[in-house]
Amino acid sequence: MREIVFDTETTGVDPDEGHRICEIGAVELLGQMPTGRTFHALINPCRDMPAEAARIHGHTNESLADKPVFAAIVKDFLEFIGTDTKLVAHNAMFDLGFVNRELTLCGHDPLPVERIVDTLAIAREKFPGKGHTLDALCNRFSIDLTRREKHGALLDSELLAGVYVELMGGRQRGMALGGP
Repeated sequence: MREIVFDTETTGVDPDEGHRICEIGAVELLGQMPTGRTFHALINPCRDMPAEAARIHGHTNESLADKPVFAAIVKDFLEFIGTDTKLVAHNAMFDLGFVNRELTLCGHDPLPVERIVDTLAIAREKFPGKGHTLDALCNRFSIDLTRREKHGALLDSELLAGVYVELMGGRQRGMALGGP
Protein backbone atom coordinates (compact mmCIF):
# COMPACT_ATOMS: atom_id res chain seq x y z
CA MET A 1 0.00 0.00 0.00
CA ARG A 2 1.33 3.44 -0.97
CA GLU A 3 1.27 6.22 1.63
CA ILE A 4 2.74 9.72 1.63
CA VAL A 5 4.17 11.23 4.81
CA PHE A 6 4.22 15.02 4.53
CA ASP A 7 4.95 18.18 6.46
CA THR A 8 4.76 21.91 5.90
CA GLU A 9 6.55 24.93 7.26
CA THR A 10 4.53 28.11 7.37
CA THR A 11 4.60 31.83 8.11
CA GLY A 12 2.31 31.35 11.12
CA VAL A 13 -0.36 29.18 12.65
CA ASP A 14 -3.59 30.17 10.89
CA PRO A 15 -4.22 30.17 7.15
CA ASP A 16 -7.46 32.09 7.78
CA GLU A 17 -5.30 34.99 9.00
CA GLY A 18 -3.33 35.04 5.74
CA HIS A 19 -0.45 32.80 6.78
CA ARG A 20 1.03 30.73 3.99
CA ILE A 21 3.20 27.69 3.31
CA CYS A 22 6.90 28.43 2.80
CA GLU A 23 8.13 24.82 2.56
CA ILE A 24 6.56 21.47 1.84
CA GLY A 25 8.16 18.05 1.99
CA ALA A 26 6.87 14.53 1.44
CA VAL A 27 8.20 10.97 1.60
CA GLU A 28 6.73 8.00 -0.24
CA LEU A 29 6.15 4.74 1.63
CA LEU A 30 5.25 1.39 0.07
CA GLY A 31 4.21 -1.22 2.59
CA GLN A 32 5.31 1.26 5.26
CA MET A 33 8.88 1.26 3.95
CA PRO A 34 10.48 4.40 2.46
CA THR A 35 11.04 4.03 -1.27
CA GLY A 36 13.56 6.85 -1.56
CA ARG A 37 11.11 8.97 -3.58
CA THR A 38 10.57 12.40 -2.06
CA PHE A 39 9.01 15.73 -2.90
CA HIS A 40 10.46 18.97 -1.58
CA ALA A 41 9.86 22.63 -2.38
CA LEU A 42 10.79 25.92 -0.82
CA ILE A 43 8.01 28.38 -1.59
CA ASN A 44 7.80 32.15 -1.73
CA PRO A 45 4.82 32.83 0.56
CA CYS A 46 4.23 36.27 -0.99
CA ARG A 47 4.08 37.87 2.44
CA ASP A 48 6.43 38.87 5.23
CA MET A 49 8.00 36.15 7.33
CA PRO A 50 7.37 36.84 11.01
CA ALA A 51 10.52 36.58 13.15
CA GLU A 52 8.84 33.98 15.40
CA ALA A 53 8.24 31.66 12.44
CA ALA A 54 11.75 32.22 11.05
CA ARG A 55 13.22 31.16 14.41
CA ILE A 56 11.44 27.81 14.10
CA HIS A 57 12.39 26.88 10.52
CA GLY A 58 15.09 29.35 9.54
CA HIS A 59 13.40 30.67 6.40
CA THR A 60 13.51 34.42 5.86
CA ASN A 61 12.05 36.88 3.38
CA GLU A 62 15.48 37.02 1.71
CA SER A 63 15.98 33.25 1.51
CA LEU A 64 12.56 32.72 -0.07
CA ALA A 65 12.43 35.77 -2.37
CA ASP A 66 13.63 33.86 -5.45
CA LYS A 67 11.64 30.68 -4.76
CA PRO A 68 8.53 29.72 -6.76
CA VAL A 69 5.06 30.49 -5.47
CA PHE A 70 2.79 27.59 -4.50
CA ALA A 71 0.88 27.79 -7.80
CA ALA A 72 4.14 27.02 -9.63
CA ILE A 73 4.72 23.76 -7.72
CA VAL A 74 1.14 22.60 -7.18
CA LYS A 75 1.00 20.34 -10.25
CA ASP A 76 4.16 18.47 -9.23
CA PHE A 77 2.94 18.17 -5.63
CA LEU A 78 -0.46 16.81 -6.67
CA GLU A 79 1.18 14.33 -9.05
CA PHE A 80 3.49 13.14 -6.27
CA ILE A 81 0.70 12.57 -3.72
CA GLY A 82 -1.70 10.99 -6.22
CA THR A 83 -5.48 11.04 -6.06
CA ASP A 84 -6.30 8.44 -3.43
CA THR A 85 -3.08 7.77 -1.50
CA LYS A 86 -3.31 8.04 2.29
CA LEU A 87 -1.58 11.18 3.55
CA VAL A 88 0.23 10.91 6.90
CA ALA A 89 1.09 14.00 8.97
CA HIS A 90 1.72 14.93 12.59
CA ASN A 91 -1.03 17.24 13.82
CA ALA A 92 -2.47 16.63 10.39
CA MET A 93 -5.31 19.13 10.46
CA PHE A 94 -2.76 21.94 10.79
CA ASP A 95 -0.91 20.88 7.64
CA LEU A 96 -4.10 19.95 5.79
CA GLY A 97 -5.58 23.38 6.56
CA PHE A 98 -2.60 25.11 4.98
CA VAL A 99 -2.42 22.78 1.97
CA ASN A 100 -6.14 23.12 1.33
CA ARG A 101 -5.98 26.92 1.57
CA GLU A 102 -3.15 26.96 -0.98
CA LEU A 103 -5.00 24.52 -3.25
CA THR A 104 -8.13 26.65 -3.10
CA LEU A 105 -6.17 29.81 -3.91
CA CYS A 106 -4.82 27.99 -7.00
CA GLY A 107 -8.29 26.91 -8.13
CA HIS A 108 -7.92 23.25 -7.09
CA ASP A 109 -10.26 21.18 -4.97
CA PRO A 110 -9.19 20.72 -1.34
CA LEU A 111 -7.88 17.34 -0.21
CA PRO A 112 -10.56 15.33 1.61
CA VAL A 113 -10.01 14.69 5.31
CA GLU A 114 -10.75 11.00 4.67
CA ARG A 115 -7.29 10.67 3.10
CA ILE A 116 -5.56 11.86 6.28
CA VAL A 117 -3.80 9.76 8.92
CA ASP A 118 -2.86 11.85 11.98
CA THR A 119 0.15 10.48 13.86
CA LEU A 120 -0.50 12.88 16.74
CA ALA A 121 -3.92 11.29 17.32
CA ILE A 122 -2.40 7.80 17.08
CA ALA A 123 0.37 8.71 19.55
CA ARG A 124 -2.11 10.21 22.02
CA GLU A 125 -4.15 7.02 21.90
CA LYS A 126 -1.15 4.69 22.25
CA PHE A 127 0.71 6.76 24.86
CA PRO A 128 -1.81 8.74 26.95
CA GLY A 129 -0.21 11.33 29.19
CA LYS A 130 3.20 11.05 27.48
CA GLY A 131 5.01 13.52 25.22
CA HIS A 132 3.60 13.54 21.70
CA THR A 133 5.82 16.02 19.86
CA LEU A 134 7.79 14.70 16.91
CA ASP A 135 10.98 15.06 18.97
CA ALA A 136 9.48 13.14 21.91
CA LEU A 137 8.31 10.34 19.63
CA CYS A 138 11.68 10.14 17.87
CA ASN A 139 13.32 9.81 21.27
CA ARG A 140 10.81 7.16 22.36
CA PHE A 141 11.56 5.08 19.26
CA SER A 142 15.33 5.79 19.19
CA ILE A 143 15.14 7.66 15.88
CA ASP A 144 18.24 9.80 15.35
CA LEU A 145 17.55 13.54 15.61
CA THR A 146 21.13 14.76 15.18
CA ARG A 147 20.47 16.20 11.68
CA ARG A 148 17.64 18.36 13.02
CA GLU A 149 18.83 21.83 14.00
CA LYS A 150 15.60 23.55 12.96
CA HIS A 151 12.27 22.34 11.64
CA GLY A 152 12.38 21.45 7.96
CA ALA A 153 9.53 19.96 5.97
CA LEU A 154 11.48 17.21 4.20
CA LEU A 155 13.60 16.23 7.20
CA ASP A 156 10.55 16.24 9.47
CA SER A 157 8.72 14.05 6.92
CA GLU A 158 11.62 11.60 6.96
CA LEU A 159 11.65 11.52 10.76
CA LEU A 160 7.88 11.17 10.88
CA ALA A 161 8.00 8.27 8.43
CA GLY A 162 10.13 6.38 10.98
CA VAL A 163 7.80 7.33 13.82
CA TYR A 164 4.74 6.30 11.80
CA VAL A 165 6.17 2.86 11.07
CA GLU A 166 6.85 2.38 14.80
CA LEU A 167 3.38 3.63 15.77
CA MET A 168 1.88 1.10 13.38
CA GLY A 169 3.75 -1.79 14.96
CA GLY A 170 7.35 -1.39 13.88
CA ARG A 171 9.38 -2.78 11.02
CA GLN A 172 9.26 -6.33 12.38
CA ARG A 173 5.49 -6.69 12.71
CA GLY A 174 4.98 -8.56 9.45
CA MET A 175 7.80 -11.06 9.89
CA ALA A 176 6.77 -14.62 10.45
CA LEU A 177 9.35 -16.31 12.67
CA GLY A 178 9.72 -20.03 12.82
CA GLY A 179 8.10 -22.68 10.72
CA PRO A 180 4.51 -23.15 9.61
